[in-house]
Amino acid sequence: MVGFALILILVAVIFIVFISVYIKRPVERVTDYEVNSFVQAVLQYTTQCQEESLDNLSVQKLISQCQDRNPCYYKEMDPCIMLNSTIKEIAKESWNVKPGSPIKGYSFIINTSEGNNLPQKMFLNITGGVVTNNYRTGFQPFGNPNGENIIILFNAYS
Repeated sequence: MVGFALILILVAVIFIVFISVYIKRPVERVTDYEVNSFVQAVLQYTTQCQEESLDNLSVQKLISQCQDRNPCYYKEMDPCIMLNSTIKEIAKESWNVKPGSPIKGYSFIINTSEGNNLPQKMFLNITGGVVTNNYRTGFQPFGNPNGENIIILFNAYS
């Protein structure tokens, strides 16, 4: 009877040790600076779209090119298709969205407005994974050469 009690106590101690190790496991969280840095990096990313000078355009310049509907110089590629596929690929490779991952989903939104007080129009919306109530936001406004305001909004959901 005493031996059986010792075995039960030993099993209980091992169970408590496993539970405490599992609870104290660090939880990965996405911080705001990571999301803001991602937005900045995306805007500076060099795409396949080229100007007449054969310089490749950054995503920031490609957004303006898409708004103006000016085709890429090399192979007359559609800049909007190039923009959409580039941002999808960058987001997919950068944010690991899968079960058990700290990131459950993301959304990359580009809004435009012609003036500061005018309503915004959604220009592009790329999402992946699951949208939750817990998220971090990256935000970057800038203007294009035509005077339109462009607002980049990126949410990483956890």
